[in-house]
Amino acid sequence: MPTFTREEIEHLGDLARIALTDEEVTRMQGQLNVIADAIAKVQEVASDDIPPTANPVPLEAYMRPDVAVTPLTQEQALADAPATEDGMFVAPRIMGEE
Repeated sequence: MPTFTREEIEHLGDLARIALTDEEVTRMQGQLNVIADAIAKVQEVASDDIPPTANPVPLEAYMRPDVAVTPLTQEQALADAPATEDGMFVAPRIMGEE
């Protein structure tokens, strides 16, 4: 069972330039020990015959069939625009006055 000592937690705090109270050291010691125990459990079952995976569930990209359709005409695309000019949408400037 891997355990972090109080001295190791205090040393980590010093390395990170974090002032830790006694209560924080105790809490971090417990939390880090739980994490270390979880890692140890995973390492117990990990073997050479089990390939490493990023996701235990196989993921596939589901894509709809590519069906050609007639695109909108320019007039149809501009039909509901609040403002148009020379066959284009008109929008307020958002960058400088240039």
